[in-house]
Amino acid sequence: MSSNNRISAEITAEQKATIAKNLQEAKETLKGVLIFNLTAEDRQAMLKLGPKALAFVNRSILHAKQSSNLVPSFLDVAEAQKNYKLAADLYEIYLEQSKFLRSIEDCMMVAGGEAYEAALVFYNAVKGAYRSDIPGTQDVYEDLKQQFPRARKNPETNI
Repeated sequence: MSSNNRISAEITAEQKATIAKNLQEAKETLKGVLIFNLTAEDRQAMLKLGPKALAFVNRSILHAKQSSNLVPSFLDVAEAQKNYKLAADLYEIYLEQSKFLRSIEDCMMVAGGEAYEAALVFYNAVKGAYRSDIPGTQDVYEDLKQQFPRARKNPETNI
């Protein structure tokens, strides 16, 4: 393992329980809103709403409210405004959660990379010991080498 250990921390069972509780409370708070489970096809077919589109929708609704004579009779501006507000509020939550998830991913990558590096150092030590016929290494080596399956070479392709 490298001497550059970038993280040495733990998450307690109490912290994990608190996070799980808070996430459950957030889900419960939004249970009447988070009612969809879209398929990949649904997502691909839908109009996407990012910061520019949100601004466009907001301006359009403001103009529709100010110029009601231009609004088609089948367009419910009040419902559009309600949908806009929901989308904008969810987008704010989404942005905060995205930052939080990115922090989790970054930390997970550093900690996981360091743990994987340590496992590789151990594996290589075991492999060396196994190749040197050190007693007691065969079972450990056989278990760990499964992580690295070798593709069988086809004698006909090695001409």
